[in-house]
Amino acid sequence: MKPLEDIRIVSLEQYGAGPFGSMHLAELGAEVIKIEDPSSGGDVGRYVPPYAQDGDSLFFESFNKNKSSVLLDIRSDAGREVFHDLVRSADAVYSNLRGDVPAKLGIRYADLAEVNPRIVCCSLTGFGMTGPRSGEPGYDYVLQALGGWMSLTGEPGGAPQKAGLSLVDYSGGFVAAIALLAGIHAARRDGVGTDCDLSLYDTAVSLLTYPATWHLTEGYTPARTHHSAHPSLVPFQAFEAADGWLVVGCAKEKFWQRLTVVLERPDLAEDPRFATFRDRDVHRDVLVPLLEELFAARAVDVWIAAMGAAGIPCAPIHDVGEALTDPHTAARGLVAETAHAHWGTVRSLRSPVRVGPPGDDTRPARSGPAMGEHTRSVLRGIGYDDEQLAALRDAGAFGTHDIGFGEDR
Repeated sequence: MKPLEDIRIVSLEQYGAGPFGSMHLAELGAEVIKIEDPSSGGDVGRYVPPYAQDGDSLFFESFNKNKSSVLLDIRSDAGREVFHDLVRSADAVYSNLRGDVPAKLGIRYADLAEVNPRIVCCSLTGFGMTGPRSGEPGYDYVLQALGGWMSLTGEPGGAPQKAGLSLVDYSGGFVAAIALLAGIHAARRDGVGTDCDLSLYDTAVSLLTYPATWHLTEGYTPARTHHSAHPSLVPFQAFEAADGWLVVGCAKEKFWQRLTVVLERPDLAEDPRFATFRDRDVHRDVLVPLLEELFAARAVDVWIAAMGAAGIPCAPIHDVGEALTDPHTAARGLVAETAHAHWGTVRSLRSPVRVGPPGDDTRPARSGPAMGEHTRSVLRGIGYDDEQLAALRDAGAFGTHDIGFGEDR
């Protein structure tokens, strides 16, 4: 069995952050049932361009492997009744909506405790369910701005920059997944469920980590650095070689000593201005230009080979295609292939979360579900027959759609 095969999650998730978090749980075996709202066309991620067609997209496929989809209007009386039956069978209700929406939809623990006293209600919102911003929508770009990230990204004197990926969203998904599992563990131990109030705002601010500690304790002012340099360790940054870019990281004194040998400048190791971490930081304006001149003289591959042989942390700066075709990517089994009606074969990325011996990760992946694809099978699994499903359809539980009553894919 996979580690989480005994866990059922009813998820009201959309776009990136929420689906990203539950995708890792699904790959570990959890049953993740996406509740998709028929009035809005389901998860908005289905329509993200440029690769979108017929209610599906490669964006959606990136976050929704191994999940089931149930079409359900939980605002209707009939839909609410079905939702409660799903909650009775589940360990958790998981959502990523605006902070004031869980109360409006009745998906907090206070709303569902009578239905299932052990249910864990995990809400990942933009700003949390308390505080002055709780009613505001939260998106990754907005949180990178508010959380101070953009002030730290980019070249000194240039415009503030966002990170190249939606790292607040993805980190928030990981945070929510950890909280959900902790909540389920406690509910099984104590027999009582709870709320988990997570937010992208909390995630973004908490990831300021040691610069925040430095600022709060000693008044340190974080700032953008030249060529993505570490704020205090020198050299630890990007350097331009004769034919491209590489990163060199001297995170220990021994790496600096080795680097001076590779650079054929052992005199730098003896220079008192560069003797220690602190000395090199104080004199970075002298040292870094000198290193830039040295690195510019040879090709990336030459430097990587020499530093790799010396055990110095380093890497060429790959583009996305190079990262995906690196031999180590293949060796770690990071690329999943799933069959798809429109794209034929979708190649996307597996979860990095692994449980079990190294290399013991050969399980196949299922593509993201069509909207409402598993409505019939999931509801029949909790006791509904076709006559009841038809009555629910007529009562508006599935909106105006008649999806999920054919054979499941």
